Amino acid sequence: MKFLHTMIRVKDVEKSVKFYTELLNMTLDKKKRLDDCELYFLNDEEGVCQIELTYNDETPANGYDLGNGFGHFAFSVKSLDEFSEKLHSLGYEYLYEPFDLNGKGTKIAFVKDPDGYEIELIEKVVW
Repeated sequence: MKFLHTMIRVKDVEKSVKFYTELLNMTLDKKKRLDDCELYFLNDEEGVCQIELTYNDETPANGYDLGNGFGHFAFSVKSLDEFSEKLHSLGYEYLYEPFDLNGKGTKIAFVKDPDGYEIELIEKVVW
């Protein structure tokens, strides 16, 4: 068995695709129209993980209630310093600024996507 993707519902698909492609370097793999929605499949740089953004024709005006069960997506970054420059140049801000997680140099930070889904960014120390 192979894990294929995670699906999230989005309010403004253009903002969401821009966020995931420009900031997180994902690529739009394909779009698919169903009877009541459009699906956007985004791949990570390694081609290992995929996120499906679903834009429903009858999207609630205020977006979706994310509930309290979902935690976050996690992405590795080579350098949080470089990522920070990119983040700010694209007009985004951190939810939680980069900080040392374990006292050994591994840093993490958090951002939110346009719909409020949290994204953890991890810069691991390589020995």
